[in-house]
Amino acid sequence: MKDRKLDDPFVAELLAIDMEDAQRAGTVGFISRALTQATLPHRPIAGGEFTRRNGNFTLSIMSPSIIGLPYGNIPRLLVSWVTSEAVRVHSPELELGPSLSHFMRELGMVPTGGRWGSVTRLRDQMNRLFASSITCFYEDKHRMGMYGVKIVTEAHLWWDPKSPGQIPLWKSSLKLGADFYNEIINNPIPVDMRALKLLKRSPMALDIYCWLTYRMSYLRKSTEIPWPVLEMQFGADYQRTIDFKINFLKQLQAVLLVYPEANVEERDRGLLLKPSKPHVAQVFKPPLQGTAPQRLDRTPFPTPFVEELPIIETHPVVSPALSLVSSGFPQRLPNVVDSSVIRLSTETYEKAKKVAPGWDVYFLEQEWREWITGKERPKNPDAAFIGFCKQRFQKKGRP
Repeated sequence: MKDRKLDDPFVAELLAIDMEDAQRAGTVGFISRALTQATLPHRPIAGGEFTRRNGNFTLSIMSPSIIGLPYGNIPRLLVSWVTSEAVRVHSPELELGPSLSHFMRELGMVPTGGRWGSVTRLRDQMNRLFASSITCFYEDKHRMGMYGVKIVTEAHLWWDPKSPGQIPLWKSSLKLGADFYNEIINNPIPVDMRALKLLKRSPMALDIYCWLTYRMSYLRKSTEIPWPVLEMQFGADYQRTIDFKINFLKQLQAVLLVYPEANVEERDRGLLLKPSKPHVAQVFKPPLQGTAPQRLDRTPFPTPFVEELPIIETHPVVSPALSLVSSGFPQRLPNVVDSSVIRLSTETYEKAKKVAPGWDVYFLEQEWREWITGKERPKNPDAAFIGFCKQRFQKKGRP
């Protein structure tokens, strides 16, 4: 940053991120957990299939050869927008804004025409991403899990690339695949959208930022990840590991400008990660009226689909027990209650409103979940929550 001036927009945005966190600034977004474990292509890939490995985890992307595979920064920005919008409206059916130029501003892009302009590139990458299918595969000596999703099952784009500011007669919309929607709703990873827009010129920088803020959300002990392992996850198309390392460290420096709390060190054998504050803490977000509540609790994220392997721990580590849940993602087997796995019925919220009139029941739910975390799981969670609300009203009355 020494060559940049204080009136540089990049510097100004960095200062804004430093002065106000994402929650206060209203810039909290979300990304898919699976895509932090193995990344999309950085450059054009011939054919209709791309595979990236991360330890025992394999991510495979397939797209019709006449359309091609998604690559670069635009698909990453699109996935972050789709995930954030799905969490915001709590629906698999998304509207993309009144015009193409409006939607591009949402992605931090400036509309430009021509063969190589941003409008043409965006439309091409939207076609590639929305036509793709993703398969996540995990296998070791004791377990196997497979999870296949179609990101988008329907897409209706009514924009005119030659007139990006024009408002069409029909609204452009997407319908997300049910499995993909359920995964991002149940396991959204919070990020600062301002950081994504600052890092948008580099696909690797975007990947590193999303991976670090997720990894730091559950890292409890210092871990050194070997360079060859990181190369498999972030850049399998390098001829030499040293070339990958040089570029990775260059992009890491940019990431640390927007996420200075990330405590990492370069080592000869790999990158040392130390427990750090996630860039964006988990948040509780009240749902829109008429929708099911969004349970984005302040509890730790589930154990990731797969740890980067092999890893070198600076302290002895006992691997967490893993189970293959219905989604195909291994999660921690809790010996005490993890409030994030408790689901309350719709009727429970209606009853809670009656026993605690005047209170925001979703705020009370957040407090209740924080209170029960680490305790023995209630035999009847719905009744326990209603009792909590009733007791709060008896003690404090109306807010």
